[in-house]
Amino acid sequence: MAFGGYVAGSPHPIDWFKALHITVAVSLAAAGSESIANYLERDLDALMERTRRRPLPSGKIKPARNALIYGVMLTALGLGLSLPLGTLPLTFILIGVLDYVVVYVILTKRRTPLNIILGSFAGGAPVMAGYSAAAGQVGADAWLLAAIVVLWIPSHIWSLALRYKEDYVRAGVPMLPVVVNESKAIRCISSSSILIALFTVIIYFLAPGYGLLYLATSTVSGAVLLYLSLKLAVKPTRDMAWRLFKFTSPYLALIFLAIILDKLL
Repeated sequence: MAFGGYVAGSPHPIDWFKALHITVAVSLAAAGSESIANYLERDLDALMERTRRRPLPSGKIKPARNALIYGVMLTALGLGLSLPLGTLPLTFILIGVLDYVVVYVILTKRRTPLNIILGSFAGGAPVMAGYSAAAGQVGADAWLLAAIVVLWIPSHIWSLALRYKEDYVRAGVPMLPVVVNESKAIRCISSSSILIALFTVIIYFLAPGYGLLYLATSTVSGAVLLYLSLKLAVKPTRDMAWRLFKFTSPYLALIFLAIILDKLL
């Protein structure tokens, strides 16, 4: 996401060293944040079939605080590495770390079904960090690109939570599919997927600089996403929700690959 944001905000020719610089900085901070989250959530992970084999709940890393120390070090290294790139990249990386670790993991994940919505801003932060590192500012197109990720996250995570609903019930995590009936949860998943599919196409008309490659990619992949979303709405089953989940990851990758290629070609 950081690399895609950098290319989108970069003038030509692209400074590839700087692009690598911000990508590494964001990657280190993201890896550190995830390590801290794994430490904070080790009790939940131990209760969930999907996560109980992770290094901390399975006992592969002892003592557990080593994961916390490692995470703090990686996060600090990522933030420090971003300093030479300017205040904006540092600020957006810090916002991403705080939103994920503090807002999502510590404050909301165990307390409210709005957890993933409030934590989704962390997903858009790498795009903003990359863009601002390239441009020295954030334009309207930067916010639009970050919004793609923010809008994408709920349907992606809710689909996963629906598939492993019993895990989240066992751990007491109030994800949307846990606190509402399945048909309502599926309608929310389907609606949010339709929204992101339409939004990615609309960006072509709102943001300058995106060509036919982006338009074709967002239209074709969006059509597939729309098809799966509408099929899920008509046939609201866990299997269909899982099929939608499996498509959402390559979908986001395709959108940002098209953004990158459109700027480079």
